[in-house]
Amino acid sequence: MDTSTPNYDSGSITWILCPGLGLFYSGLARAKNALSLMFLTMIAVSVVSFQWFFWGYSLAFSETGGPFIGNLAHVVGKNVGWNAHPNAPTIPSSTFFIFQLMVACITSSLAFGASAERMRMGPSILLLFIWSTLVYNFTTYWIWAPNGWLSVRGIMDYAGGTPVHISSGSTAVAYALVLGKRKDYGKTAQPHNVSLVYIGTGLLWFGWFGFNGGSALAANARAVQAMINTHLAGSVGGLVWMMLDYRRERKLSLVGYCTGAIAGLVTITPGCGYVSGASSLIFGLLGSALCNMCVAWKSKYHFDDALDVFAVHYVGGFVGLLLTGIFAEQSIIGLSYPAGATDVPLGGFLDGDYHRILIQLAAIGSVTAWSFCITYVILSIMNRIPGLHLRLDEDGEEMGTDMAEIGETAYGFMLKSMMDSSLTVDAFHLRAMEEATPSAAPLQG
Repeated sequence: MDTSTPNYDSGSITWILCPGLGLFYSGLARAKNALSLMFLTMIAVSVVSFQWFFWGYSLAFSETGGPFIGNLAHVVGKNVGWNAHPNAPTIPSSTFFIFQLMVACITSSLAFGASAERMRMGPSILLLFIWSTLVYNFTTYWIWAPNGWLSVRGIMDYAGGTPVHISSGSTAVAYALVLGKRKDYGKTAQPHNVSLVYIGTGLLWFGWFGFNGGSALAANARAVQAMINTHLAGSVGGLVWMMLDYRRERKLSLVGYCTGAIAGLVTITPGCGYVSGASSLIFGLLGSALCNMCVAWKSKYHFDDALDVFAVHYVGGFVGLLLTGIFAEQSIIGLSYPAGATDVPLGGFLDGDYHRILIQLAAIGSVTAWSFCITYVILSIMNRIPGLHLRLDEDGEEMGTDMAEIGETAYGFMLKSMMDSSLTVDAFHLRAMEEATPSAAPLQG
């Protein structure tokens, strides 16, 4: 069997996360901002792909770099081909390159949920390139590169709890703080299209199989175990969130179920290739419950995280990394080793490695500090450069990002009716919603 074939497939499947995220975010936002969120997740694919080919892959995965960042050994695709990378010795480095590129593309889009409904498109696009270079490439190198300082200390992060979820959650907080709160922050707003949330969740869940399963970087039993754990945690996460919402509201919520499923998928990401199926149920339960609690407490935050990126991705990643340090099993790690191998490392705390949890905490703390501080500095500098101010003016925010920045809307029939009746896009949509039965519990803005 060609061992590279599953990773070709995993890279393709992982790409589905990008439009899935766009649809998920778009459905949660108000109608006048829906198209911009879909647009940005696709622009991210193009910008990050160029950055990754130009120098991102080299900075993140060069084999001869120091402990903190890679070098330019693979700049503009140099030495990427049929030769193997140390992280994936059974597949061509070009296969490894494209899979990790897809992971970089989805990661760069996650923080846009925190800046939704008030960000300018141009500076956001520029931020994609700068952030990928100064934040994502650094944190990825620390965790996964052969010489990365956390990698050599034995960090257990199978598919991206730290470089994907901790870094994007920290970035979201910095982005929200620099932008400031939305003009009508605190008012209750309905997700404008629950159907998009549903479709987006389906695509994200499907893409997560490629994301987590493909992180085995080989066709083996450990890859399958990662996929099983991913599905179980997502399933439990959705049910737990739905029940917690029902306890408060006495109504079922599809948005709640979908958000809980994403929380479960986020939480299992660092541990999916380290823990058993039974343990993955704990990941889904605790991750979803704690993320739900953080969303319920969001009114106490001093920042406006519009689409709960911090509560779902940072908290989910944090919980998942800690649980991995506790529940990781040598027997699961051994699934990717030859039968009878004697060099399989110990798992987590319950497996006898009592220092593992400290390494996990070191990764969380360092990636949090780096991601937040560097992003805050980048955004603060950009905000002071003429033409690169990050936030829409009041008129633009009232009009919505779609019309203010793109000149198109997600719904052409709404635009025509808006012009005919002198209504804003959201006012028109609100009128339509008032004539129908509400389909989900309101999001707190």
